[in-house]
Parts: sequence; structure tokens; C-alpha cells
Amino acid sequence: MCGFAGFLDYRGQGDLSLAESMAESLFHRGPDDGGAEFIRCGETSVGLGFRRLAIIDLSAAGHQPMSDPTRMNWIMMNGEVYNYREIRQELERSGISFRSNSDTEVVLQAWLRWGPAALSRMIGMFAIAVLEPAKNTLTLIRDRAGVKPLFYHVHPNGMLFGSELKAFHRHPSFAKSVNPEGLGLYFRYGNIPAPHTIFKDTFKVSPGEFIQFDLNSGKRSAQTYWNVLDTVNQPLSDISYAEALQETTKLMESAFQYRMVADVPVGVFLSGGYDSTAVAALLSGSGKPLNTYTIGFDDASFDESAYAEKVARHLGTQHLTVRCTLSDAKDIIPELPKIYDEPFGDSSAVPTTLVSRVARQHVTVALSADAGDELFAGYPRHARAGRFLKRREQLPSFLRTGLRQLVQLIPQKQHSISSADRRSRLIQFLKAGGPVEAFDLLNQTFSRAEIAALIRNTTHFLGGAFEDDSLFNQKTELLNRVLATEYRTYLVDDILQKVDRASMSVSLEGREPFLDHRLAEWAMRLPVEFKLKDGVSKRILKDIVHTRVPRELMERPKMGFGVPVKHWMAADLKGLLLDVMGDQALKRQDLVDPKLVRQLREDYLGGRLQDFERLWFVFTLLQWNSAWMD
Repeated sequence: MCGFAGFLDYRGQGDLSLAESMAESLFHRGPDDGGAEFIRCGETSVGLGFRRLAIIDLSAAGHQPMSDPTRMNWIMMNGEVYNYREIRQELERSGISFRSNSDTEVVLQAWLRWGPAALSRMIGMFAIAVLEPAKNTLTLIRDRAGVKPLFYHVHPNGMLFGSELKAFHRHPSFAKSVNPEGLGLYFRYGNIPAPHTIFKDTFKVSPGEFIQFDLNSGKRSAQTYWNVLDTVNQPLSDISYAEALQETTKLMESAFQYRMVADVPVGVFLSGGYDSTAVAALLSGSGKPLNTYTIGFDDASFDESAYAEKVARHLGTQHLTVRCTLSDAKDIIPELPKIYDEPFGDSSAVPTTLVSRVARQHVTVALSADAGDELFAGYPRHARAGRFLKRREQLPSFLRTGLRQLVQLIPQKQHSISSADRRSRLIQFLKAGGPVEAFDLLNQTFSRAEIAALIRNTTHFLGGAFEDDSLFNQKTELLNRVLATEYRTYLVDDILQKVDRASMSVSLEGREPFLDHRLAEWAMRLPVEFKLKDGVSKRILKDIVHTRVPRELMERPKMGFGVPVKHWMAADLKGLLLDVMGDQALKRQDLVDPKLVRQLREDYLGGRLQDFERLWFVFTLLQWNSAWMD
């Protein structure tokens, strides 16, 4: 796992020190080694800067930026291609020789030989930049699920690219101007979905996409090489539940074993829930001692360590529980804007950063267990959505229109920004163009009307994947549509962004065993009742776990991964709250309406705020603004 940054300058300006400076801002992503190159391609200059966290081939042969033997083509890669040995063998049979044992060299040679077709052979998580001067191209590539981040910024004289936005601040051509449309998305979701960012002219490479930039003209062309919708729109698998159970187990074992490939210590985060237990259980029979880690809190309402310890004893893992005080977690909150250099409103970033710090004391690679919910319908909202959406779709469109008009006749009471506008949300729910958009509306934090009032700059609203039901085959089951959409949105822009920034802030490589594209392609075609039946969520995953861990050790209410931020901000951290959202601070910013923010703050401190997430979204935005824009 690593970090990289670079630039194209069509005027031929820039130098090696600029590439080094951009990469140095990403030191936390790769403290083991660094490198930079300055290359002239005709009139265009190219800067490449890299920071390395050595995982595979720890020798100097894994140094990046890496070239082919001709020193004409260059690559920088953040991430891992787990099946690189198989790809290498195929390339060796065709006469290609290698100088290192690095997966990066394999990826470069595969790209030079097969071009974009090489991506279909790769199993892994990666963000890649490939420079091919003979073709006048720089290509940016992001893995299928979007585990690894990749940003770019375009300006009149060139472009910038990198693993995190903070690298762009080191370049004189970066104009850090807030994008009002991105800000609107942030208040809807608590993150800014790809391809958008908080800055104007700045974008994320989308999952499963590569973008090629012409070194002469600056023109760019994007191509999607993988999309989970291509799978979910196919007919369901015609398979029995027993056969599905067997095949799902086999795929999970393969995916999980691949994530153990490393030349450094590897551990597994174990919460004792079904997802992390599945990872530990399927790996514990491999013959190698498995290291598992759990974080424990003194506050029982947030502590899962006892459940994890019981599972670890049953599986026979080498288990460590590290108890943390809540003050440890509180100390992280002021650091969030530096870790998440784009506004990020998921408060579970706090415990995720804390558990990463704990794990890094013992291992360099840690396996997480994200995406089990998106693949197998694990969130409570999935069951609720099934009921709501089926009822909505059973209503003829003329009845939905009539109901909406009836609701609009109800007099609007004075609405407070501190609570959800249920009337407006119901109107939008009935008006939605399809079930996926309707599901999205049920889960948004602020409504469009509230956002329009809150944001000081006028904006039009950007659409997203949730709003395009036309992407789906109308025969595709409703729940599978929802799961596929969350796989493309919430998973990428919230969960994976959270884990990447938290883990890499302490130079820890986080791996995602459930995010093997083969597993996604399989799970998205399973019948809904294999995932959610009679109120039992993640049915097939749970049955797999029950073959290895007694049911009585597993069955307990689902716990969210959180800490009591809501209580801290009114007590121990009240001073920080007032520093960020006090009257003087509100006068210094121009992103949100001070009057509405003041109302949120006073309702919270007075115990009248119904939804703390509303305050937290504003707090994290203003904290980010103070750190990066002042």
C-alpha cells in the first residue's frame, strides 16, 4: 500500500522538487521509501512522486516510480494485485523476464502487453498511473470496487493527480475553490460521491474506470471496464440453496486466502459479528496461526470485545484485545480534517482511526470485513426498504400522483432545520422516478429544500447513481437493485473512504476480503430469498458461519461501530464545538447560512435536536473549512 502524486504541464514547466513535494504530503501512506521522476514528453513535462509502504518484495527492487527495462514507460501503483504470480507465469511463458518479485512490475508488463485487457486478469485493489510517452498517454486506473482512491484536477495548463487531495495543495496551479454542487451532495450523504469532489475542476476516478490523458492536447477519455450493474441485470442464477451455499463458501475461501499474500505480518480485525467471524473462520483452517485483534471499551454499550474473544477461543486464533479509553477516541476528533482532506460526515471515522492505530502497533496489514452487508442484505434498512418499496410500486402512478397532491394541500408548519422535514420527504418519495431513487430519499439526511436554504451559494443539484433507475433491467428484483446501488455508492464513498484514510493515516494497509469482484458477480445474481428471508438478513452468510462457529456464539443484536460523539460534543468537547461553530467562527466562513447553523447549535446544546447527524455534518464541514481553506 502506498501513495502517489504527479502532474502534467503542457508548457513544460515544473521540476523534480515539485513532484517530491507533492509525494511528501503523502508520507503517512508510505514511510518505507520514496522516489520521484521528472520526464519531458515533447513540450509536456511530467512529474511523478511516490511514497512506499513495502508489503510485497521488500527489497529496493520494488522502488517506485518503476520503469520497464527501456526506461521509456513508467508506473506508480497503490494497492495490491493478489494473483500477480499467476499473471507473471503467463507473461514469462511469452518470453518476458522480470527484475523483481514485485506485483507492480507484473502489472506494468501486463499493461504493456495486453493494454486495458490486462485489467480483466487482475484480482485486487489498486490505483494505478501508467505513463507511455510513445503513445502520448497518461492512464489513471481504479480498481473495480473502488477500494483505493484516485483523484485528478484539471486546469488550463495541465492536470494534477494523486492518492489524496492534500497533494494538490502543494502545486501552484491548484486553485482551491469550493464546488457548490459537491457541497450539496455532501449534505445529502455526508460524503461526496464519485466522480465529484469538494473542489471545482477536481474529480475522483470512478470504481472500475480508467481515464487516459493525451500528453499533447490534454484531452481525456474515460472507459468503464467493470460495473456491478452488468451482473445484477443478468438473469438470476438457477441454483438450489444447497448448491449456492457450497459455491459461496468456495468463492469466499479463495477471496480470503488471496488477501493473506504478503511479506509482512497480517492480522484480522475481529468484532465477533458475522462478517469478521466469517473471515476469521474461513482462514483459521489454513494451517497457519491467525492473528486476530479486537478493540475494547469500558463503556459496555460500545464494547464488543467479549463476543470477539469467545469466537477467537473457539477458532483457536492468536487473539489480542486492546482496551482503549474513550479519551483516546476523543483526541482523534480534532485531527479528522487532516486525515479526511475532504468533508466527511460519518462519525464512525473516529473508532475506525482508533482501531487502526491499535493494529499498527502489531501488524502492517489488517483484513477488514466490509461489504458483507452490501452483498448479502445485512443492514436493517434493507428489510425496511423491501416493504416500503413493494408497497410503493404496487400503487399505480396516478394514485401516487394523487397522494402527493393531497399531501401538498396539508398546511406546512414552521419547519426547524434541527429535524427532518417529513412532509417534504414524503412528497419526494411519492414523486421519485423509480424504486432506487425512492430508497435514496428515505436515507438522505438533509432534503433538497433544506440544503438550498443552508448553502449560501446558489447551486443546482447533481444527480447520482441512486437517481437513475433506467440503468436497471426492470425484471431485476428490487432488493438486488438496492444492493447493487449501495455497492456503487455508500460502500465506495463512505465505508471504503473511511477505512482507507483511517488505516493509511498510520501506514496500515487495510484489505477487504469481501471485495473480490468474483464474489460480487456471484452474490448479485443470487435470489433475494438466499440473502433475506422471513426477516433473517445475510441468510447464506450466516449459514456458512454456523458450519464453523456455534449459533449460540453468534446470535445477538447487530451493533454499529461507534462511540458516543453525540454526548461528547455537549460535554468534554463543547469547547471544540464552539470554536468550530461559535458566532465568531460563523462570521469567518461563507459556506453555510450562519443563522441556520446557530439554530442547529443552540437546539443541540438545549437538548432539542432530534437528529445529531445534522449537526455533525455541519461541524465536520466547518472544521474541514478551517483546516484547508482559511
